[in-house]
Amino acid sequence: MTARMMDGKALAERIREKVATDVAELGDPVSLATVLVGDDPASAVYVRHKHKACSESGIKSVHHALESDTRESDLLDLISELNIDLSVTGILVQLPVPNQIREESVIRSIAPRKDVDGLHPANAGQLFQGEPTLLPATPAGIMELLLAYDVELEGTKAVVVGRSNLVGKPIAALLLQANATVTLCHSRTRNLAEVTRCADVLVAAVGRPGSITADMVKPGAIVIDVGINRMDDRLVGDVDSGVEEVAGMLTPVPGGVGPMTIAALLQNTVKAARYQSGLIEMPKGWG
Repeated sequence: MTARMMDGKALAERIREKVATDVAELGDPVSLATVLVGDDPASAVYVRHKHKACSESGIKSVHHALESDTRESDLLDLISELNIDLSVTGILVQLPVPNQIREESVIRSIAPRKDVDGLHPANAGQLFQGEPTLLPATPAGIMELLLAYDVELEGTKAVVVGRSNLVGKPIAALLLQANATVTLCHSRTRNLAEVTRCADVLVAAVGRPGSITADMVKPGAIVIDVGINRMDDRLVGDVDSGVEEVAGMLTPVPGGVGPMTIAALLQNTVKAARYQSGLIEMPKGWG
């Protein structure tokens, strides 16, 4: 058996075309403000990719580059200005931030209606209650990918490896809402391979190359590789290459979840603009 590769790049292109149409139809400007504190090379690359995608989709974008020694109070002041700026419909602070800045303070400072990362506690709460909200981009992109490939989730056993607020917890919630039976694993999970071998759908969001090997995968399972790890001059995921001979479907790295994350971010930016323009009712949890 050789796994069918789930082409996130091609699907993301179709989504971006739809986003461009939506932006043109909205009329009012749709804009994304990004903030990067410091000069981390990987973060800088991610931000450039996001701005390129915005430009290609008709979304206006503006970038704020801050020095690595920026004080937390100065960053929060900038976010406060962006919150009240009517020309800005989405705000994204590239994580991680330097040690002198508390990540939680940054996340809480972004207005929920402009939180295109979907990390504000108000948005996280709406997600876990199954209410409309802005979803974290990577989990939203994964669900789009599963839908596009006609993966029937109802009644399946889904295992998520990784419990981050950015991916693990929200994708577990979304799979649960799709009526899968979900197990959330992490670094303290005992006999991890025994758990993962029961999965019809396996999501690897560990951040460590080769974490999921072929002997940990049920034959024919759908395997979603969220990892993006640089090794020498190439990018690899969290899933070992041998899994391709066991899984039924598999997301490649690169070209799988990564493009879908950016596509979902663009969708969130458009959705945020619709909330702010009154085209769709704002969630009650936003106050």
